[in-house]
Amino acid sequence: MRFLKDLPIVSEFVLPAVDIALLAFLFFKLYELLEETRAVQLLRGAVSLALVYALAWFLRLSTLLWILELIAPGIFIGVAIVFQPELRSIFTRIGQRELFSGKTRQKPFRVETVLNAAVVLSARKRGALVVFVRKVGLKNIIDTGTQINADLSSSLILTIFDHDGPLHDGAIVIQGGRISAAGCFLPLSNQPDIRGSFGTRHRAALGITEETDAVVLAVSEETGSLSLAYDGSIFYDLDEAELRRRLHEKLSLNPPEAVEGGSV
Repeated sequence: MRFLKDLPIVSEFVLPAVDIALLAFLFFKLYELLEETRAVQLLRGAVSLALVYALAWFLRLSTLLWILELIAPGIFIGVAIVFQPELRSIFTRIGQRELFSGKTRQKPFRVETVLNAAVVLSARKRGALVVFVRKVGLKNIIDTGTQINADLSSSLILTIFDHDGPLHDGAIVIQGGRISAAGCFLPLSNQPDIRGSFGTRHRAALGITEETDAVVLAVSEETGSLSLAYDGSIFYDLDEAELRRRLHEKLSLNPPEAVEGGSV
């Protein structure tokens, strides 16, 4: 391989092109990760500051340059504190090799099975939390509940949440198309701007998505509304069609129209 580097055409054209292509690929993958979290705001802010700094340097604005250089360390520390959940999520996904892999498809299962149960629970105003595992494992969450390892069925979901049993107040975890565990405890969100009307169930749904790439379906016990949380955000009071579409999109399943309905 060394003799290739000595060829003028390789050293002058091929290697620089490979260098640029790899750098562009890394930037593209990192931007994909940022785009899925609130950290994309961090990227936009950093670009804005960089433009201001470049303008100040070009125009020789010494006072502005001095101020920017003075506050730069504090900005980095503040960013690390404010965007801690997003940064943790990004590094977790990089550790799961998501940076260098395309979007993988989940093991096929019927989303309709979960939706049917959720709609029934919504009509009866019975609270529920359903966690869908994606790439980041949730063994620590599964260990907090009762391991079931049962086939996914609407009847089982209704049995867990439609009665005031010992597993009703926790979450069920769906992994590999099966219900791994029920009665699981999820970490609560610490976001200061979360809606005051959100109770513990919605805060838990949001909290687990701040730390992992899980998707969580929440049914409100007070209003019966259906909500979906993922990537550190929660989408409240979705209708059935929108909920179905988002679930298929986030779980990388077949389009809703190509999926046959499940039965209770």
